Amino acid sequence: MNVTRTTRLAIAATGAALLTACSAESGGKAAPTLQPVPAVSHSGSPAVESTGKAAAPDFAAPETVATGIGVPWGLAFLPDGSALVSERDSGRVLQVKPGSEPREVYTVPGVDAGGEGGLLGLAVHEDWVYAYFTGERDNRIVRFRLENPQPEVIFEGITKGGRHNGGRIAFGPDGMLYVGTGDASEEPRSQDRDDPSGKILRLTPDGDPAPGNPWEGSPVWTLGHRNVQGLAWDDQGRMYGIEFGQSTWDEVNVIEKGKNYGWPEVEGRGGKSGFTDPIVQWTTDEASPSGAAVAGDTLYVAALRGERLWTVPLGGGSTRAELTGEYGRLRTVAVAPDGSLWVTTSNTDGRGDQRDGDDRILRFAAR
Repeated sequence: MNVTRTTRLAIAATGAALLTACSAESGGKAAPTLQPVPAVSHSGSPAVESTGKAAAPDFAAPETVATGIGVPWGLAFLPDGSALVSERDSGRVLQVKPGSEPREVYTVPGVDAGGEGGLLGLAVHEDWVYAYFTGERDNRIVRFRLENPQPEVIFEGITKGGRHNGGRIAFGPDGMLYVGTGDASEEPRSQDRDDPSGKILRLTPDGDPAPGNPWEGSPVWTLGHRNVQGLAWDDQGRMYGIEFGQSTWDEVNVIEKGKNYGWPEVEGRGGKSGFTDPIVQWTTDEASPSGAAVAGDTLYVAALRGERLWTVPLGGGSTRAELTGEYGRLRTVAVAPDGSLWVTTSNTDGRGDQRDGDDRILRFAAR
């Protein structure tokens, strides 16, 4: 994958007091804090001007696509513009589209829901649907076809835990499958290059270590992660990883081949040799981030504990919060084929304040 190198510029501290509560995904809200964002650029070169022309979503005009979804987690679009949504606890895969009731299309067998585990990320590639889930012994990835849903295990052995199961999967612009995993609350795993936990993995569509990975025969693309739940690319091919902090800083990282992102030695921007610092950090009250998507020059990040949608200007500027407190905990954000932005809530997961109609899927059309 041709991922450009970045110039890491210093990020000003917010002045907020360091927090002591674990960010897992607990409740709580705080006023938005603006974070300066360095322009993401080629190493030693001026900031790259994006060619993206995507219009900003109209956050004042939400459309409710679906209600009554049980802990929605993964979301992936089909060629017809409808979306597949995973229910974490039930193991069901639903097909949703505006103007129609959600329709169950499959139930993934063997899902062991508990804590933060269950049916998590979804991805669509050609005529295959890929699903990351917590099973009886581990976290694993299967694929199946909707017309004949016989699941095929393509990767297994990711350590399961009550927390930090990771779970986001997405196909990159190189056609490879990228996988965000968690440390399962066993911190040393993140620095063990032979352990798939606490990593971003890069696999072929068949589940093998992808050619060009930094260590031959290994699925590991990057290491030193605590709990990656957001993956996104901009139109220059640069990759972004969204990560839960422990008690101090949540992170937005530019993901580059073979880099070490520091956990558990560093949380947030540590400035330590050998570790790569995030381009943005938020306090855990403000974020506890999960899904991510890029439209034009903007990275959108869904926040659980922070109950808001963060916007990160990739050309430089300050982050801004949208939808603060309006819909509760936000889990996933994705750009639809028509350019609209879809957002899922996560208020039925035992950590939010459930509202009538939860959980829901919202659509924001471009202005």
